[in-house]
Amino acid sequence: MKKRRTALLLTGMMLMSMGASVTVTAEETSKDELVIAVGDMTDGTYDACMGSTMYGTDIFYSSLLKVNKEIGIDPDLAKDYTVSDDGLVYTFNLRDDIKFSDGEPVTAEDVVFTFETIKETGGSVDVSMMDKVEALDDYTVRFTLSRPFSPFVRTVALQGIVAKHAYDENYAANPVSSGPFKVKQLDIGQQLIVEPNEYYYGDKPEFSQITFLNIDEETALSYAQSGMLDVVKINPEYAYEEVEGMHLETYATSDNRGFALPCIPETELSDGRIVGNNATCDPAVRKALNIGISRQEIIDNALNGIGTPAWVRFQNLPWANMEPGLEDGQVEEACKILEEAGWVDEDGDGVREKDGVKCAITITGRTDDLQRYNLAVALAENAKPLGIDITAEAADWTTCKEEGRLKPTCIGTGDYSFYDVYSAFSSDFADPELVSLSNSPMYTNEKVDEYLNKAMAALTEEEAIENLMLAQYDGETGVNVDLPYIWLVNIDHTYFVRDGLDVGDQMVHPHGHGLPIIQNMNEWTFTEE
Repeated sequence: MKKRRTALLLTGMMLMSMGASVTVTAEETSKDELVIAVGDMTDGTYDACMGSTMYGTDIFYSSLLKVNKEIGIDPDLAKDYTVSDDGLVYTFNLRDDIKFSDGEPVTAEDVVFTFETIKETGGSVDVSMMDKVEALDDYTVRFTLSRPFSPFVRTVALQGIVAKHAYDENYAANPVSSGPFKVKQLDIGQQLIVEPNEYYYGDKPEFSQITFLNIDEETALSYAQSGMLDVVKINPEYAYEEVEGMHLETYATSDNRGFALPCIPETELSDGRIVGNNATCDPAVRKALNIGISRQEIIDNALNGIGTPAWVRFQNLPWANMEPGLEDGQVEEACKILEEAGWVDEDGDGVREKDGVKCAITITGRTDDLQRYNLAVALAENAKPLGIDITAEAADWTTCKEEGRLKPTCIGTGDYSFYDVYSAFSSDFADPELVSLSNSPMYTNEKVDEYLNKAMAALTEEEAIENLMLAQYDGETGVNVDLPYIWLVNIDHTYFVRDGLDVGDQMVHPHGHGLPIIQNMNEWTFTEE
C-alpha cells in the first residue's frame, strides 16, 4: 500500500494528554493507519455488561440485533426472533458462524452469561423487566419477561455480548471482541490503538490500526493543523478555522441540549434539600420562556451558529412528535402571557414578580463542557427582554446531577431507544426525593402517563411509537403543551476529516461527545491521495 508523509514528522514528539504524555514514533504514516481525536476512548471501560455499548457507538461488540441507518432494527448475531402473543417471551435464533477475536464461537451461553451478569451486578443497563434468560441449545436463546416491555428489542440491539470463557477483572480494558475491532494497545488516559478483528463477520476494516488520542479540543486542532490527525472532533467555535489537507464534515444528530423547567414550587425535602422553582411551576412562565426566546440567536452566540433549533427532546428520531408547532422569538406574545398570569415588573428592576416572588431561576452548565456552559449563558441573556431572570453557573457534573431538580442543568440526550421518552416524562420518575435527571422537572400528567404506560406494554414497536407520539401531543394535551423542558438545539457534530478519507454513510448521530462518528469505522476508506 502506498504511503503518505505527514505534514509534520512525529518522531520523538510528546503528545500531551490529560497531564500525561504519549510518544508517537513514526516518520511516515501509511494509508492503512489512522490517528484520530474524536472523544475519550482511553478510559479502559469497555465492559458491555456495565453499559459501554448502550449509546450505539461501540466498535468491539456485536449484539443480538442492531440499529440500522433508518433507526430501525436489523438482525446481527441473531438471524431472526419471535415474540409471544402476550409480549413476555422473546426467542432469538443465533447464527452459527460467528466467532470472538480469540477464535472461540459465539453461542447462546455467551448471551445468557451477558444478561445474567448485567442483572446480578446491577450495571447501568436496565434489565429489571427480565425474569430469566436461558439457552435452549447452542444457538437458541429465550428471554422471559415479568411484564411486557416494548423497548426490550432496543435494549438487546444496544447490548453487546461478552465472551463467557474470557470474562474476568481485566475484561473492561481488553475485551474479547466479536465486533470489527479489538484492542491492540491501551495507555489509560492517553491513547488507545485498535486493530481489525480477523474473525469479524461483517465489513472488514481497511486500516491495519487506528490510534485514538485523548487530547483537549484546542490541542487537537493544533495537531490537525500540523498534519498529525486524520479525523478530529471540533468544537463549533473552531469550525471555521482553515486546516490544510482537511475538510469540515457536519452531521445531523438527535443530540439535544436543553434545560428542565421545574413543575413544582420550591419545596424542602426531609433531608433538608430544596427542589422546585416558584416561577417555572407556573405553566405561563414555561410557555412564555419557550416561545419568547430566540433559539437561533442562542445558537449563534453559544455555538458559532452551528446547530439546528430544537423544541422537542427527540428531534430527528422516529418517535418525535413535532406538533403543535412552536414558533419562538415572540417577545411581545410571551410578555402578554406573563402579564395576564400576574407576572409584572413592579419595582422597575427588569425582573417580573408575582405575589412577591421573583420570576427567576438558576441554571448550570458543566465545567468540563464549554458548549453546555455557553448555552446556559446565552439562554440567560436571551431571556432578559422577557423579564425572566436566569442566572447561569458552572459546576462539576456530579454537582449538576445532584442539584438538577433545583438548579436545572444543561442536559445532553438523544439515543436509539424510545425508553428515553418514558424516563423523561413519566410520573414514575417525578418523586422530588429522587436524585436523577430522569424527569427532573418532576412533571406529572395522568393522560400522559396513560399513553406512556400503553407504549411500554405495547406488543409491537409501531404501537409503542404511536402512543409515545400521543404522550407528546394528542390534539389537546401532552408534554408539548405543558412544556416541562426548554429545548434549544440539536447539536450538529462537526469534524475535520483528512482529504481523501471517506467516513461512509453516517446515520443520525446519537448523544456521545464526539464518538458517534466511529460507529461505522469498519466502513471507512481512502478514496484518493
